[in-house]
Amino acid sequence: MRDVLNTEERRELPDSVYGLPERREYPMPDAAHVRAAEAYFRYCPEELKPQLAKAILAKAREFGVDVESPTVLGYANE
Repeated sequence: MRDVLNTEERRELPDSVYGLPERREYPMPDAAHVRAAEAYFRYCPEELKPQLAKAILAKAREFGVDVESPTVLGYANE
């Protein structure tokens, strides 16, 4: 999968691959997108950061990605 998803590709993804499935934001269908979600974490609304952080860590484990952001790790432990 490419680093950038077009509208049709995003539409075809199941809710389960999104970091925020109810909003269908932060798609993580592969390792590259897990890294992108970690990089764009700062743009997530404050009240949703714990949920997104946990989703990033879950997908990171699935794809063998090392999450290095202390911010993501901190929100995941809240």
